[in-house]
Amino acid sequence: MLAVVLLLLGSSLAACSSAVDEASGSSDSGPAEGGTLRIGSTTDIIPATIFTNSAEVSNTLIGAVYDSLVDYPLDSLDPQPRLATSWELADDGLSVTLQLRDDVTFHSGREFTSKDVEFSIQTWADPLWTVQLQRTAAAVTGFDTADPHAITLSFDKPLSNIFDLLDMVPIIDSESFEDLKTGKQYVGTGPFVFKSWTPGAKVVLERNDDYWGDTPLLDGIDISVVSDPQAQVAQLRSGQLDLVTGASSRDLETLGQDSKFEVTPFQGSENEIYVGADLTNPDLQDLKLRQAIAYALDRQRIVDEVYRGAGSPANLPWAEYSPAYDAEANSTYTLDTDKAKQLVSQLGSVPTLPLAYPAGNANYEAVAQIVQANFEEVGIKTELKPTEYSQFIKQLIGGTFGGLWILQHNYAQFTPSTLAVSAYPFNADKNASHFESEAYKKHANAAWERASGTDAGAVEIYQQLNKDLLDNLFLIEMALLHFQTAETKGVHDLNMSKRGELDLRSTYLSD
Repeated sequence: MLAVVLLLLGSSLAACSSAVDEASGSSDSGPAEGGTLRIGSTTDIIPATIFTNSAEVSNTLIGAVYDSLVDYPLDSLDPQPRLATSWELADDGLSVTLQLRDDVTFHSGREFTSKDVEFSIQTWADPLWTVQLQRTAAAVTGFDTADPHAITLSFDKPLSNIFDLLDMVPIIDSESFEDLKTGKQYVGTGPFVFKSWTPGAKVVLERNDDYWGDTPLLDGIDISVVSDPQAQVAQLRSGQLDLVTGASSRDLETLGQDSKFEVTPFQGSENEIYVGADLTNPDLQDLKLRQAIAYALDRQRIVDEVYRGAGSPANLPWAEYSPAYDAEANSTYTLDTDKAKQLVSQLGSVPTLPLAYPAGNANYEAVAQIVQANFEEVGIKTELKPTEYSQFIKQLIGGTFGGLWILQHNYAQFTPSTLAVSAYPFNADKNASHFESEAYKKHANAAWERASGTDAGAVEIYQQLNKDLLDNLFLIEMALLHFQTAETKGVHDLNMSKRGELDLRSTYLSD
């Protein structure tokens, strides 16, 4: 999946609105109602990619405006009720029946029914939207919607990651769908209501007083587009913003040392930073060059210097709680400049390789400089290619880098088959590297087309997938990064979904 920039969250006393000043209660006396949380985002809404999980503002919008059928806790793959109250998976793994809440309405006032579940999954199955779980959504071949408050989903084969899909798909309103395509309206069933979008400037959300769950405490959320991370931090410190995204890890560390701020890690929604290799480049088709890259990388330096220790070196995408995690395999490639030089010497002349990364992000810029220096030391020359973020994502989806690139991905926190059949960098059928392997496809499908994604049989398949990744190195992992937030004493109960979306249902402000 895709790049998900580390979030830096914060607020200040001066940032609290007049509504907060009038609110009763505080962190000492209990949650206080009122106030507008002001968020700074480095990216703006791009309607055509709203469901791709690739932009900060879109993730915040979806997490606030929409609901999913189930919710994974951060620390497990045990689905919990949301719009679905209960479910039963057939013994053969070829269907699942979901009981739905009967007290939910869209922000338009229309009743939520099983037909909306069908529409939402079919929307995700449409290749037009290029969502990363398109293949799993398309594998749902039957929808029994006879009961408006229950639905049976049928499949032609078992799907080990069906609950991943049910966690990730936002329930979409079909009646306003044409306006969603243009960014005019975003109508969901979630805790906040979309009010307006001023392109390049601001998104405004207001509390949904008719929310089926606990009514949110915040009056609303204002998301301002502030593309310069340094400007975001400055606005945070001056009280113009309550919460910012996109700040560098160094700024995060500095804010954490300030008595006005607290830094909180969210484990369970990790990201991984990697070097991707576009195999349409003839030089990168040579496995020895990709192996040299894997040995040349100083992963520990990247973790320590760029991410200030908030992560760990990695060769594989999985966190320790994943059923695919293998500690020994995860240290296959460690820093070995002599071995890297030896491999490069066997290649003859290696032309200068383009090395792309998202522009305007201090973390990516620092990583790119370290990577370039690592490669230079072993005889691999690169030309840095900072690329505007929306254009970078287009290149990722289209697989048009033509060389190397640096990015973060997620989805490894879900059932491991999801990564192998869904994420743009990893999808065995079509990926950004143009890597093709019948063995990789076989193992990815074997992990996917089974009823369980966690039993002993699944773990055995994941070991084969791990070997595919390490033997072929079309993606070269560098580090697993731990998600963190930073906030002042006036912001309380910030949460994060396993999807990497801010969960602001219980968030409140105090003076």
